[in-house]
Amino acid sequence: MKKSKQEFYKNKMIPFRNLCLSFNRLLLYLLVLIPAFILLPGCKSNRSIIKAPIKEEGVEYLIRKLHDNEIKFNTFAGKFTIDYAIDRNRNDFKGQVRIVKDSLIWISFNQDLGIEIARFLISQDSVKFVDRFNKAYFSGDYQLVNNFLSANIDFGILQSLVLGNDFEYYEDDTFRASIDNRKYKLSTTGRNKLKKHVRTMDDNTRLLLQTIWLDPELFKITEIKLKELTRDSKKLTALYEDFQNIDKQKFPYRVTFSVEADKPVSVLMKYVKVTLDEEVSMPFSIPDTYSRIY
Repeated sequence: MKKSKQEFYKNKMIPFRNLCLSFNRLLLYLLVLIPAFILLPGCKSNRSIIKAPIKEEGVEYLIRKLHDNEIKFNTFAGKFTIDYAIDRNRNDFKGQVRIVKDSLIWISFNQDLGIEIARFLISQDSVKFVDRFNKAYFSGDYQLVNNFLSANIDFGILQSLVLGNDFEYYEDDTFRASIDNRKYKLSTTGRNKLKKHVRTMDDNTRLLLQTIWLDPELFKITEIKLKELTRDSKKLTALYEDFQNIDKQKFPYRVTFSVEADKPVSVLMKYVKVTLDEEVSMPFSIPDTYSRIY
């Protein structure tokens, strides 16, 4: 068993170790996977073919239908597999994600032999990360994360991207509605967080160029594009497919995230099991022997 573990670390952990060696990559990894994600080569959006013309609808109607059909939950738990590519480096692994609505996001990644690679614990105010392979950890707030990402994300955005929901607590009156490739399209050049939910000055920074595509039958989000108009801004795309029934709700079992940056990142996430409103645990501890990143 000892020999197999050594072979595992030598052959399978190198890509992940390279990913964790720099803090900037670690934060980019966080953004594209929380579940903070251009399609993988060979993967195409599974757009449903609708023969009947789509009826034009106004923004208010589409927003209402969108919110009516979002995943409703108190707790969420999912097991998944991931294929990811950073620049030309590729790897795959398994993971689990658990969410307590508007409170905590817990994510664990592991490779062959069931060995845990990394673990995240994300709250409204903090981001914590443990790198098992390099025996290192990060613990900080969103300001440091956003400074490195040249972006403005918060807990609500991460939670929504993982689930395929709209950004909660953000204004809706700046959207424009149209029809694009047999989907409803909602786009805005700026969207502010509602004042009563603003936690810091940074949270009020505008999210520019947000575009949402809706399935005209399910009124579920099938694609989101985000971009902030800054010099070092990155483009984020999320695609949601393979909607299946979970407690009489539709949930996307296939999610593709991509980030257009100096080193492009692509992540294909496939859920193998999802449960809602069951008791979840979120164990997280940092060993005394681990060194701090930043």
